[in-house]
Amino acid sequence: MILKKTFTLSALIIATIAMSGCSGTETMQTNKLVEQEIWPMITTGIKDDADMEAKIAKLLSTMTLEQKIAQMIQPEIRDITVADMRKYGFGSYLNGGGAFPNDNKHATAADWIELAEKMYQASVDDSLDGSRIPTMWGTDAVHGHNNVIGATLFPHNIALGAANNPALIEQIAAATAQEVMVTGIDWVFAPTVAVVRDDRWGRTYEGYSEDPEIVRDYSAAIVKGLQGAVDKDFLSDERVISTVKHFLGDGGTQSGDDQGNNIDSETDLFNIHAQGYVGGLGAGAQTVMASFNSWSGEKIHGSKYLLTDVLKGKMGFDGFVVGDWNGHGQIPGCTNGNCAQAVNAGLDVYMVPTDAWKPLYENLIAQVNNGAIAQSRVDDAVTRILRVKMRAGLFDKPSPANRPLSGKTEVIGSAEHREIAKQAVRESLVLLKNKQQLLPLSPTANVLVAGLGADNIGMQSGGWSITWQGTGNENSDFPGGTSILDGIESTVKQAGGQVQYDLNGEFNTRPDVAIVIFGEQPYAEGNGDLDNLEYQRGNKTDLALLRKFKAAGIPVVSLFISGRPMWVNAELNASDAFVATWLPGTEGDAISDVLFADADGSVNYDFKGKLSFSWPSNPVDNENRGDKGYAPLLPYGFGLTYADKNTLADNLVEQSLSSQQLEDLVLFERAVKAPWSLVLQSGEQQQTMTSSRAAVGAVSVKTFDKDVQEDARAIAFTGAEPAAVRLMAVFPSDLRSYVEKVGQLQMQIKVNQSADAPLWLGMQCGENCQGKFDITEQLTAGNEWQTLNVDLGCFTLQGVNLSQVFSPWQLSTSAPWQVSIAKLSITSKQANENVISCQ
Repeated sequence: MILKKTFTLSALIIATIAMSGCSGTETMQTNKLVEQEIWPMITTGIKDDADMEAKIAKLLSTMTLEQKIAQMIQPEIRDITVADMRKYGFGSYLNGGGAFPNDNKHATAADWIELAEKMYQASVDDSLDGSRIPTMWGTDAVHGHNNVIGATLFPHNIALGAANNPALIEQIAAATAQEVMVTGIDWVFAPTVAVVRDDRWGRTYEGYSEDPEIVRDYSAAIVKGLQGAVDKDFLSDERVISTVKHFLGDGGTQSGDDQGNNIDSETDLFNIHAQGYVGGLGAGAQTVMASFNSWSGEKIHGSKYLLTDVLKGKMGFDGFVVGDWNGHGQIPGCTNGNCAQAVNAGLDVYMVPTDAWKPLYENLIAQVNNGAIAQSRVDDAVTRILRVKMRAGLFDKPSPANRPLSGKTEVIGSAEHREIAKQAVRESLVLLKNKQQLLPLSPTANVLVAGLGADNIGMQSGGWSITWQGTGNENSDFPGGTSILDGIESTVKQAGGQVQYDLNGEFNTRPDVAIVIFGEQPYAEGNGDLDNLEYQRGNKTDLALLRKFKAAGIPVVSLFISGRPMWVNAELNASDAFVATWLPGTEGDAISDVLFADADGSVNYDFKGKLSFSWPSNPVDNENRGDKGYAPLLPYGFGLTYADKNTLADNLVEQSLSSQQLEDLVLFERAVKAPWSLVLQSGEQQQTMTSSRAAVGAVSVKTFDKDVQEDARAIAFTGAEPAAVRLMAVFPSDLRSYVEKVGQLQMQIKVNQSADAPLWLGMQCGENCQGKFDITEQLTAGNEWQTLNVDLGCFTLQGVNLSQVFSPWQLSTSAPWQVSIAKLSITSKQANENVISCQ
């Protein structure tokens, strides 16, 4: 959206120089140099260590090519074994979002430690590969140790930006480092330092602010918290290696397209998008992750100018560059298993999940031998990897199971860490509206609580929470955590008030006030991309609930859970008070500390949060779309306190041109879209898919990479009994508008194994209300992707009530079919080929 907060190049240069400790003539010379070359040399304070460099050179001289390439390969725990580690001696490995030891979502801390210990011991076992170089484990601990059951989940970055408290951020990072160390892990893929320019981007909540200055300061703070200060406890026993990501420009892609193209000038690339690296590298960050996106059409993973000339040359970064999830495979001419271009561009470590690691390893060896990759480039990459490992003390530290914090499970989700998280929740809340000073509420009132987010720790935690997308979780998956409802009930009941809770807002006794908690369902990365910021576009169930209370004359407090500012004019109009809670994490009870006064009317916690992202006045007013003329509804830095007068009236414009358009209803694209879940059924057995694999009876499903990370599903029916896979929701969807437009159900499908029996494509509107079609004649053999289209009117003719659809898509069979599924959607744009029609 327009009117984003920006800074001039000269202002940021001054800040950069100040952080580097320059003065006088040196400052003037540096200033001149930066203005000429844009990119500053970053001063970290890490002293040159000639002895260490000599050790690295000596070790490097003894290594075989195979050992060197193994240091550059980073596979994922779902795709390697301990035996693989012993044979190859990988330099590092990772667990992706939703990957757990033994593929068990409820793996204990002991399970994590056990895997870390086994992998470490295998890496230093030289019986097969001849190497004793310790491996290191990397994890996405992006708002706490978020893959581990029971960990403290802090508010996501967008909320922390609203708090604008770098000292608190450092505490959060230090607490995260401790919880990570308990499980024997060495390395954290954080912080994300994207400066978001278009809130339609699905990773907006991973950005601290639209303001490069906040991102720069926060990056320095979180690196210090994770790694320790360079002049104090740098990479000590209670610290982990940090990763500043994603280099470069991921927050500025056109139209907010995840992994898309950034076309900013080089000056803006530094001025806006590189400031997190000024802060993070200045604080001593040891690794940088390359970004999926392109800059002016060139994939960053293949950009020698940015990775080598700028980052390592002009900015002086001497750590190593790690790729993102098979990001090298997106370079033109590359595949996941074959990509010399990436290492030639400056990539040091290939993140290569799936079974592509083995052909990549073999191809890299061959490409060095045939001259496609220079031996000197490999030696430079391995030198950088060994430098980071030595700085982190990995050659000297005990094995993971024997480190000081290892196994101290009381540290995970400790009261101390949860109190830090509660402070972050309280300071990040932004009060957008407070009509007639409705807030703070009296805890002695009769309070009605409603809405899907009220008692939903998973929803308030968002993506990157136990599972990659943050979906498929229940409150029991967050032991020690509290919902927003928990806090309200505790506060009100202690003061003698009354709380009624009903999801749909029903009540027996008329309440004094209704607190409605609603917002976005969890998502991560590109799964959260939007073309439009209108909340609940075309399906405004939450607005109907707010209006029900307003019509009854009951004051309404709205608590809006979201990973970005959204166009909520109608919801604001229907609310007397409106709070942006963002994604507060596991400590939802802290919200009530700010929402309520004491029984005597005194206030313990006022609202402190200020918008670090301006709030949109129009759902299509986005900077990169080119629309001009719209000021934001609420500017950057806005946020009421209890002493402030309300500024928003109840007559905000509620209609937009986009409201009249009928966009595709995406059911599955990269991931299952809310409110649906993927359910497997075999005979009488049923199971909801909550991780990367699921199986029940005669059917199994697993995720795999088609175009990007885990964007497709492989479905295998054994034929032992009737089985089905379907998308299901608790509440029905009204698809009648698509029928009126002669719409279609569209499905991307590939046949891996066919059978001489029907494969049914269906839709359900209840237990005895369904329609289905045998699609075997339309399917193409040969392992090729194709798109099938079914006219929705055909389902109507079969008796499906399109106003009450609980399952908009399902596949079922009694035969041994194996198929793969990608995008599923309901569309009003009719296809003319591969159409299953009832005409």
